[in-house]
Amino acid sequence: MHVWQWGVWAVLLWPCLFTMSIPLDCKEEQGSLSRCLSISQEKLLDRVIQHAELIYRVSEESCSMFEEMFVPFPLRLQRNQAGYACITKALPIPSSKSEIQQISDKWLLHSVLMLVQSWIEPLVYLQTTLDRYDDAPDMLLNKTKWVSEKLISLEQGVVVLIKKMLDEGTLTTTNSEQGIFQYDVQPEMLESVMRDYTLLSCFKKDAHKMETFLKLLKCRQTDKYNCA
Repeated sequence: MHVWQWGVWAVLLWPCLFTMSIPLDCKEEQGSLSRCLSISQEKLLDRVIQHAELIYRVSEESCSMFEEMFVPFPLRLQRNQAGYACITKALPIPSSKSEIQQISDKWLLHSVLMLVQSWIEPLVYLQTTLDRYDDAPDMLLNKTKWVSEKLISLEQGVVVLIKKMLDEGTLTTTNSEQGIFQYDVQPEMLESVMRDYTLLSCFKKDAHKMETFLKLLKCRQTDKYNCA
């Protein structure tokens, strides 16, 4: 798809994301997450799933747009080579279908929370670095900012779900302190492009995991023995 087609398509569909999205703002002005406690567990899980779906959809669009505009075709396969590993690779997140089917509801929720919290800081970085691109379209910048904000809302919703479903943890959110994301030196332009492309590609992959885990959790609540 050509860049101009992206622009027309994005302008037409972008407002729909806001009209389709059900709010998931759990925080009160005092900073507590008590707002979501009044929502039933079933409805809260539905809202969390919808947020995860939208986040994945927009991340997919952003990655494709970035690839189309900035990544030469011969370099598109290089993100999987050494030096371009995903920042969440070291996390103890199940990856194979058999592993995912075997883990408990508790581990599903905590896996989602780990993924969400691991991406909050990198997405803030991504907004900063995309601003340095001379010809980065506003649509790409807006999508990145939107995903970053929605990821924080998703984190809040998952924390409350853990409290409701597992009766554990306090109603606070803490960003990951694992230090898995550290970029101290501003790279050269090509290196920067590949780094940002890797971030977008890896986030898209992890966003899909978040959506998959949450939908499996939902399935287990309604049809425990027939969830594929």
